[in-house]
Amino acid sequence: MGDEDPTGIECRLDELLSERGMTLTRLSEIVDVSVVNLSVLKNDRARAIRFSTLLAICEALDCEVGDLLVRAQL
Repeated sequence: MGDEDPTGIECRLDELLSERGMTLTRLSEIVDVSVVNLSVLKNDRARAIRFSTLLAICEALDCEVGDLLVRAQL
């Protein structure tokens, strides 16, 4: 993770987008969250996420929360 204060959670957004052939920009349009905020999540720099945002991302990517967020190998 390369962060001084790791959360212990890793976001697999990049992998899920790649598997679905979707761009971060397109996901941003679908879930109505800025590209900047999604990028923070994608790069494991987020410290919190709203359940409504989490649900919207999972619906857009047709995945479960556990597919998106996993325990990091520290």
